[in-house]
Amino acid sequence: MTSRDTGDMAWVLEPILQVPHVVAAVLLTRDGLVKGYTDALSRPSAERVAAITSTVQGACRTAAAAFADRDRAEVRQVVIESDHGYVLIVPTDHGTCVAAYGDPEARLDLLGHRVHSQVARLGEKTMAAAPRGTDGGAPT
Repeated sequence: MTSRDTGDMAWVLEPILQVPHVVAAVLLTRDGLVKGYTDALSRPSAERVAAITSTVQGACRTAAAAFADRDRAEVRQVVIESDHGYVLIVPTDHGTCVAAYGDPEARLDLLGHRVHSQVARLGEKTMAAAPRGTDGGAPT
């Protein structure tokens, strides 16, 4: 499997696909726009997954805040286990999110470790990028 991306983001998803029994992954913005996806998904499927993932994250943040009797809560990960397998959703600190799907034989511990590792690498790369000026260009 390989990943399809809308930029230079294949390096985020490819290592996730190396986990045995992982079928697909999507890199998305927190508001549900696709930034990259793996070959197991069509573009319409990736867009559907991204929109649903964004909604699930919002519902989980609201539920976590309600249970904690707080106004807000940040979600570190969401795990969905079904008879078809696992969905793992991990947001980054930079407005993106990685969602991965493994079949029932996937080891959730390995999947979780790999997704969190890639999210950390994504954060490091984002932090290493040169800052932009207020007009979107190079700093003055």
